[in-house]
Amino acid sequence: MQESLTYDVPLVSARYAARFLKFLSSKGISRAAIQAHHPMTELQVDNPDSYLSMNQIIPALETAQWLLRDEKAAFEFGQQLDLDAHGLFGYMLLSRENQSQLIETVVKHIRICLPLFDMEVLHSGRDAVIRLRDTWDIGVTRSFMAKIYMGSIYAVASKICLNMRFDCNFESVIPDDEWLSLAPSTHWNFGAEHNQVTLPLIQRSDKTKKLKVVYSIAKNKHLNQPSDLQVNTESSGRIAEKIREHIMKRPGQVSIERSAELLSMSSRYLRQQLAEEGTSFREISNEIRKSFAELYLRETPMPLVDIASKLGFGDQASFTRAYRGWTGKTPGEVRREAKKAPSI
Repeated sequence: MQESLTYDVPLVSARYAARFLKFLSSKGISRAAIQAHHPMTELQVDNPDSYLSMNQIIPALETAQWLLRDEKAAFEFGQQLDLDAHGLFGYMLLSRENQSQLIETVVKHIRICLPLFDMEVLHSGRDAVIRLRDTWDIGVTRSFMAKIYMGSIYAVASKICLNMRFDCNFESVIPDDEWLSLAPSTHWNFGAEHNQVTLPLIQRSDKTKKLKVVYSIAKNKHLNQPSDLQVNTESSGRIAEKIREHIMKRPGQVSIERSAELLSMSSRYLRQQLAEEGTSFREISNEIRKSFAELYLRETPMPLVDIASKLGFGDQASFTRAYRGWTGKTPGEVRREAKKAPSI
């Protein structure tokens, strides 16, 4: 266990604390109810550059666990942390040649993001086991913290592996199907000796499959970080916002006819409604495709022909012409700039 002085060392980003309080709010537990029981200050939580110590985190978790009375909540929160949206994670995955190396990468990535439990990777036959090792005296919150980690591991590792097994060093009174509703295609074992996640090893060095992983990560990052890459929707009307949501899901497979059908109206009427809101289907579509294009060019090694296809262009030349019209640069120029940019 850690020495007592280390419990006062700033360790965990306040960003995670703010997310946790927001999650609790969605469960009907207010910030005031949590902060009444522990010394985490408003200033710290609202400052994304500040960090919290274990002596601040543990009471918050104890209070949350006591108020929630929900076995699944911690796992659900772990899933929602979006650790795989980290900008460099896709590149890290691509640099690994097999699934065993990918799993090691997952562990290193989560260890950096959440430095509360340590983790080790063990190999058993054709399986890899991520075992949690608690290095802090966190008392009754041990199982709560383990579930957060397991939820995060599932969210990240599900990009590269199916049929995970969760061994839990605690009991559960709810049926397995409730856990499966949170984590499909998994197996659960409670009352085990260790808290650990077992991932079957299946070779996945195929370049196309790995590109799909990076595409998925990039898309999730785009959807979950509106301040960086989303198009401006502050002045959007109700219809325009629905069209944006539709296009965001499949930027290369939409048309005004399909969108009109989705909204149960004619394409002519949809054009009129968008015009009244000061925009057009073409304008919205181009804004979103431009945003996706910049993301894929800068943050994935996806070939230009694949980007063109995913964004609904008939060929790479059409994509290049459109992108030059949007930005004044060619896709190749942007990609070369991204490669020259210093690593963070």
